[in-house]
Amino acid sequence: MKKKIIALFILMIIPSMFLSCDNRTKKENTPQIVNNKIHIGFAFDSFVIERWERDRDVFVSTAKELGAQVNVQNANGDVQEQIEQIEYFIDKGVDVIVIVSVDSKACKEVVQKAKDKGIYVIAYDRLIENGNADFYISFDNKEVGRLMAKTLVDHVPPEGNIVTIFGPQTDYNVTLMEEGFNEVIKDYPLNIVYSVYAKDWLAEEAFTAIHNALDIEKNIHGVMCGNDNLASQAVLALSENRLASKVALTGQDGDLAAFQRIVEGTQTMTVYKPVDQLAKCAAALAVNLVKGVDVTPDAYINDGTYDVPCIILEPIPITRDNIDKIIIEGGVQKKEEVYLNVKYR
Repeated sequence: MKKKIIALFILMIIPSMFLSCDNRTKKENTPQIVNNKIHIGFAFDSFVIERWERDRDVFVSTAKELGAQVNVQNANGDVQEQIEQIEYFIDKGVDVIVIVSVDSKACKEVVQKAKDKGIYVIAYDRLIENGNADFYISFDNKEVGRLMAKTLVDHVPPEGNIVTIFGPQTDYNVTLMEEGFNEVIKDYPLNIVYSVYAKDWLAEEAFTAIHNALDIEKNIHGVMCGNDNLASQAVLALSENRLASKVALTGQDGDLAAFQRIVEGTQTMTVYKPVDQLAKCAAALAVNLVKGVDVTPDAYINDGTYDVPCIILEPIPITRDNIDKIIIEGGVQKKEEVYLNVKYR
């Protein structure tokens, strides 16, 4: 499932060319949509995590460039609310529904209802289990787990004690991330002294987890956090115990605050996922599906029942060694923002 397709999307949103994610489309017999916009419903889990607002904005602007109109709904982490919002999209007769699922198992029936109405369904970033979505588009989440594990292996001494703070088990990405993490960690003599799944990705769960872990074992050498929001509270708890910067700590998403912690020395790495690329690709994919353009998937992933075609992007580990080159020189964040609290080296 792993394909190296980072940086594929240059010039993708030129409307006149109507490029696909990486020129994998075939345009023979493409039906023409005349005088009607393509209507896309985008159902988000929530906007609690910093990156989701960026996903929304880039997706909407790209879709607009490609002649589509997007209706965004936010479930605020409520499963039933998300199902009702998807049903609203079905009743409105949208052409495509893009879903960041609150619960990967809960959307199966409403997805089938949408497909029965001839509406395309794209699982965005999170796989919908047993849903038979038309496409799944995300980053390589097993690789995210591997990168986190490799960071701890490189920074924690043999027989060192680590804490793992995963996201909720209702998020299938967490399952994939944990599989990747365990693939690496099983071959090294590290002791997991405390492990937890943070409900609803609540950052406070990480704060509590660190204190609980320290009650069990005072010598903590590494902490794996499922995202940068969890890492923010893990760092706070470590700071209260004078352990910040002494403990290797990982996250993911590439939040600005995580970049700041990396240059400050309190976070070892974050897995950066270029969401602009993901959002642009998903918008192009949605429009291509409606226009009848064949899209060649990178691979297929089994959702529990069906083999779903997928487009997989590669995540990038960001550390103190490469943050200047990739994040600052790459134009992701400004130098003065990343180095807000410390002197630029």
